[in-house]
Amino acid sequence: MKTIEDYIREIPDFPKKGIIFRDIMPLFGNAEGLKLSTDSIKNILSDVDFDLIAGSEARGFLVGAPVAYAMNKGFVPVRKKGKLPYETISADYELEYGTATVEIQKDAIKPGQRVVLIDDLLATGGTLGAMIKLVEQLGGEVVKIVCLIELCGLKGREQFDDYDVECILKYPDA
Repeated sequence: MKTIEDYIREIPDFPKKGIIFRDIMPLFGNAEGLKLSTDSIKNILSDVDFDLIAGSEARGFLVGAPVAYAMNKGFVPVRKKGKLPYETISADYELEYGTATVEIQKDAIKPGQRVVLIDDLLATGGTLGAMIKLVEQLGGEVVKIVCLIELCGLKGREQFDDYDVECILKYPDA
């Protein structure tokens, strides 16, 4: 039986020389791979009491939405600035080459709701940090963070000591 890692394609020198890009698209393009990743996260969350799953654009949608469906939970999209209709709140975060902004609709999370954040990657932690800020600003509680891949060398996990973080695959390098 294949593992999740068997579906991850490594692309050297992308997006720049010296970087090994971990491409998850083959995982989602294969029914067995999609089921394996969804079931793996579902198993991680089996004992977690939560109301909603939030995922960031775009790969967080691919990872989180199937889990939300499989667990009969709602899914909250966290999108790039200007992509959501209705009233939103936003959070800025640092990128290697500047800043970015993500938004969530003001009524997506109600005070007291328990939220799981799901994303494809924990690298520097900027996107997840912004997502936490948005959930908490709306009165939600982040009860778990789950990512398919962690790039341990970038030390993004260090900023989430107060949160329960679990990553399925860990790579020591960036």
